[in-house]
Amino acid sequence: MYAIFQYGAKQYKVSNKQIIRFEKIDLEINKILVFDKILMVVDKHKVKVGYPFIKDVKIFANVLKHGRFDKILIIKYNRRKHHKKSLGHRQWYTDVKINNIVV
Repeated sequence: MYAIFQYGAKQYKVSNKQIIRFEKIDLEINKILVFDKILMVVDKHKVKVGYPFIKDVKIFANVLKHGRFDKILIIKYNRRKHHKKSLGHRQWYTDVKINNIVV
C-alpha cells in the first residue's frame, strides 16, 4: 500500500514505515503529524483518486530528527572586473517516519 499526498507545494509518494525528509517543520521530536491532503491511495489492485483530495484518508507520521544538509557553495564571478563573491548555504531539514495510512 502506498499513498501520494501534498505537503506545501510538493507532492510525496510514501508507504508504511518509510522515512522521508522534508524542509524544516517547527515541531518537537516525537510529535505526531497528520497529513490530510491525500491525492491518491493504492492498495494492491484498488486505486482511489481524489478530486483534488480524498476526504476519508489520513496519514499519521512521527518527527524523528532535525538537521542541516551539507554546505552548498555559491560563487559569483565577473571576468575582467576584479570581482569575485562567494557565499555558503545550509538548508534545514526534518526527518519524518510514516506510521500508517488510514483508509
